[in-house]
Amino acid sequence: MEKQNIYEKPVSLKNILKFAVPTIAMTVFMSFYTMVDGLFVSNLIGTDALSAINLTAPVIQLVTAISTMLATGGSAVIMKKMGEHKSEEAKEDFTFLILVNVLVGLVMCAIGYLAMGHIFSGMNLSTEVERYCVEYLSRYLIFTVPILLMNNFTLYMIASEKATLSLVCSVSGGVLNMVLDYVFIAGLGMGISGAAVATGLGYSVTAIAGFILFSQKKSLLHFKKPVFRFKVLANAAANGCSEMATALVTGIVTMMFNWTMLRYVGEDGVAAVTIIMYVLMFASSLYTGYSYGVAPMTSYYYGEQNQEKLKKLVMTSLKVIGGISLTTVAASFLLTKPLVSVFARPDNPVYDLAVTGNRVCTIALLFIGFNIFASGTFTALSNGVVSAVLAFSRSFVFMMVAMIVLPRFFGVNGVWLATPAAELMALALSAAMLLKYRKQFGL
Repeated sequence: MEKQNIYEKPVSLKNILKFAVPTIAMTVFMSFYTMVDGLFVSNLIGTDALSAINLTAPVIQLVTAISTMLATGGSAVIMKKMGEHKSEEAKEDFTFLILVNVLVGLVMCAIGYLAMGHIFSGMNLSTEVERYCVEYLSRYLIFTVPILLMNNFTLYMIASEKATLSLVCSVSGGVLNMVLDYVFIAGLGMGISGAAVATGLGYSVTAIAGFILFSQKKSLLHFKKPVFRFKVLANAAANGCSEMATALVTGIVTMMFNWTMLRYVGEDGVAAVTIIMYVLMFASSLYTGYSYGVAPMTSYYYGEQNQEKLKKLVMTSLKVIGGISLTTVAASFLLTKPLVSVFARPDNPVYDLAVTGNRVCTIALLFIGFNIFASGTFTALSNGVVSAVLAFSRSFVFMMVAMIVLPRFFGVNGVWLATPAAELMALALSAAMLLKYRKQFGL
């Protein structure tokens, strides 16, 4: 089979990048058009609206957390079965997990609408910002199911050796999002609701393309009559629980950032946090894209019990991530002011806050890539427990400790220092886990 020949090629930087580059380009572009979304909102509506998008982020991350769990965990389970040459069973499980995602999306959408009225009322926001929050979230939730399917189909396209198609979908969806942002906000005067609708329609491109692709029997993975296997669902949930924890905890940490900045600076601080998160997200997308790209290879080689290829894949990946880390740190330091000025003018109080914050937070880029790769590797190896420990410790335990302690000593600068401090602690834990399980998995 063509698929088998490709996975059986020697593990070299060239062959790894054939998997990873389209995925890196895809995740970078997705983060880029998220930044452009914020750019349109901040310049055409105002920084209050930009703050509102960040304030709704925890709710959005909660909605997508379960889908992320099933997508990453399910991909690991299914590609392991493909490596074991159980292709028909893998296709049945694939279809079953997609149906589960649709049901989850409907339930989460309903819960979101029921809870929306109570979410922002207790945050002591200005009337204008609270109105922006409700308006944005109410439109975004309409697209819950397509967004969940987008998360899933993105990973399954990669696993099916259609990473280029996934990239095309992301680029097409991103361009559509950016065009519609301008049309809806500037042309039709829809305000922040236009930004939400544009985002939802952009994400829907991958969902539609995925349905078309996986309905074709010539695809490596395709829909067939699903079989309910509780063990498959449980394994997918266990393997992907780290990614779910990351999504959930990111929402909690975002709320903590927002509350802390509201306390020290006010709503200008929330806008500054939003800008810095865009920059960190853009840089982190390089690591996330690489990890997503090599994950199917890791799962396949693990299913084959090919320890030689696994070891070479991991060692080469660590070198690649080290190179990316140094590049992103240098670029972020050099481009801090131009990046921030895109979202806020120098005479805006948000500008100075964001410039200072970004320069401090940039230090975290030295560590983030290794932490993302370590967690993703354990997920691909079907060791969801270790992956969850890494992700939960990094995103919640270490971040909470840093957020509670550092601002007490350094004020607003302590808020910015929290991210590098948490990532450094997480790096130590990631290294310890990779060394501990090195012999067991042949790493």
